[in-house]
Amino acid sequence: MRKWWPLVAVCLGSFLFLLDTTVLSVALPTIGVELSAPLSTLQWVANAYTLALAVLMLTMGSLADRHGPRAVYLAGLAVFGVASLGCGLAPSAGVLIAARATQGIGGAAIAVAGFALLGATYRGPDMGRAMGVFGAVTGLGAAVGPMLGGVLTQDLGWRAVFFVNLPLVLATVTLSAKVLARGRRQAEARPDVPGMVAFAICVGALTYALTLAGDHSWPQVLGVLAVAGAALVVFVRIELRRPAPLLDVRLFTRASFAAVMMCVLASTAAFAALVYTSIWLQSGLGLGPVRAGLALMPLAIAAFAGSLISGRVLHGKPPRVVLSAGLLTSGIGCVLQAGLDAGSSAVGLAVTGVGLGLAGPTLGAAVFAALPPERGGMAAGAMTTFRQLGQTLGVALFGALFTGGAMVDGLNRVLIAAAAAGIIGAVLAFLLVPTPKKEPVAAR
Repeated sequence: MRKWWPLVAVCLGSFLFLLDTTVLSVALPTIGVELSAPLSTLQWVANAYTLALAVLMLTMGSLADRHGPRAVYLAGLAVFGVASLGCGLAPSAGVLIAARATQGIGGAAIAVAGFALLGATYRGPDMGRAMGVFGAVTGLGAAVGPMLGGVLTQDLGWRAVFFVNLPLVLATVTLSAKVLARGRRQAEARPDVPGMVAFAICVGALTYALTLAGDHSWPQVLGVLAVAGAALVVFVRIELRRPAPLLDVRLFTRASFAAVMMCVLASTAAFAALVYTSIWLQSGLGLGPVRAGLALMPLAIAAFAGSLISGRVLHGKPPRVVLSAGLLTSGIGCVLQAGLDAGSSAVGLAVTGVGLGLAGPTLGAAVFAALPPERGGMAAGAMTTFRQLGQTLGVALFGALFTGGAMVDGLNRVLIAAAAAGIIGAVLAFLLVPTPKKEPVAAR
């Protein structure tokens, strides 16, 4: 039993990190009322967290190599806890957004260092068992978020959504300090600060441009997009010249790898749409936070069940088959949700959840099938980065679709866009994601 305590410590931290990606969705309308925040501001309350995650995932991997994953994991928990306190005490939307971004810094450290700790602690059959438990627990964190957020918001207020993290962080830090091994450090591994800054400017400007698209003039939007494009060019030039880049951009010359990254982006569309489904349930239909959380539970439960099923299915099927089936199913589920009310959309939510549950765990296998084994670390970092990037950009883009016209029409546009993303991702997965046994990629 003693050997599994590190797994417990990592699972607790990862549960917290993923819980905060979904727990806020039900609380957003209440936050908007109490802090007098418009929809454009609420988008940033949600996006500040995922944007920080997207920007810093690769950097945290470098820091874990330099200082050891245990130190980065504990530091991430501390930052996450302090930021959660700041979120709960925030007197204004601006302070809340800043605290959410700080939460994302801690969350990125927890996610990357936690995964590295599992890799350093377990081998062989134990690794398989550890990853199975890890996947189930992290899936549970994302699944219970909407319901927990609804209960806390309705009974204790939206600030409780953040205060609930504090005892969990304290327990996780205490356990982690006792059971996690220090591991090895690589003093020569230096963080790619120029690349990190260029990437942050690129993603931040792109997200801001998509947020502006709903109610600002096109010259202003295009101006911000130009900044994002320039930052992207700088980032690519930096990464091509560095011996140890944050992200080896040459990997995108492989059609299979580029297709998998597009599938990662597509898989986040339904989760991004969930933010606006929650707003519609409360602001459009007048449901309370608890009832809104209950209305979203079919997706969460089905996603959890789908993730359990995918592990068994993946043993007998190529990743591209399971991945394309999952993305197609999530797209069909989004179509079924469009134009329906809170009760009758349950089937669509459940179908979407099954698709997401099938696709999520399969993406890792697809990424590793697209690259030789020696690029596994870079592949994992790219996948986690693109997953958070997709959710961030999805919330911003869908906000522009949601705000035009009546609320229900806006939600339908969001759901159709999410469906299109899932279907396109399914086609890319089926055509371009390699099958490991039939399409091996030679190491270079």
